[in-house]
Amino acid sequence: MHEVDGLCGGEGAFLACSLWYADALALTGRWEESRDVFERVLDVRNDVGLLSEEWDPVTRRQLGNTPQAYSHVALVNTAFALYGTRSAGRAGNGHRSARSRATVA
Repeated sequence: MHEVDGLCGGEGAFLACSLWYADALALTGRWEESRDVFERVLDVRNDVGLLSEEWDPVTRRQLGNTPQAYSHVALVNTAFALYGTRSAGRAGNGHRSARSRATVA
């Protein structure tokens, strides 16, 4: 059956949006929830560690363009938001210490 857009099938979860959600959680101090979302996205990578555009939770498979640059850029940004760089140092709850923020800014 064709949908309104003329294409067969449904839509999956846009992986970049899932990672942007994790970023928003981190920005509001909800570090555990953010890490959980991040790790759930990591769990859907393919056998060589790449992400596609979307994830279908029903069929449990990647959909759309693979590899997807938006997904990978979002993945790197979220990893940096949660863990930063080893040289920058991190506070125990997953965010930059005041000293690190001053260094980066």
